[in-house]
Amino acid sequence: MSKLLIGIFLALIWLGLASVDSYTLPLANADGEIVNADQQLADAYQNHRSDIQIQVAAIVSKLLADDNRGSRHQRFIVRLNSGQTLLVAHNIDLAPRINDLSEGDSLELYGEYEWSNKGGVMHWTHRDPSGRHVGGWIKHAGQVYQ
Repeated sequence: MSKLLIGIFLALIWLGLASVDSYTLPLANADGEIVNADQQLADAYQNHRSDIQIQVAAIVSKLLADDNRGSRHQRFIVRLNSGQTLLVAHNIDLAPRINDLSEGDSLELYGEYEWSNKGGVMHWTHRDPSGRHVGGWIKHAGQVYQ
């Protein structure tokens, strides 16, 4: 009987862990206060800061034409919970295109933020084949694009 209970207990733990997709620890600012990703990007925008590796959740607000100059990029605008918008430039020479992306879709992004006067740009949402830069990704509809 106790072996059965232990087996059930272990199965429940495994199911609980398997259902956890990802967890990002809260970030702390210089004063040790907890800051969420939206606030960190708002601060970066206000202070014209770039080169910030960050994970955010967002809603697609507008699909744009691909940028085919140089490396090809799928481009779209996302809106954070804070209301800030970001241009996403997803390199489709290094990562798969998100073919079923639509306005209103939820997604998670992990990449590098660069300041711009329109809210900023998120890029490096792909792996780095040379291994010199942190790899990024986009999660959409249960699939990871990297």
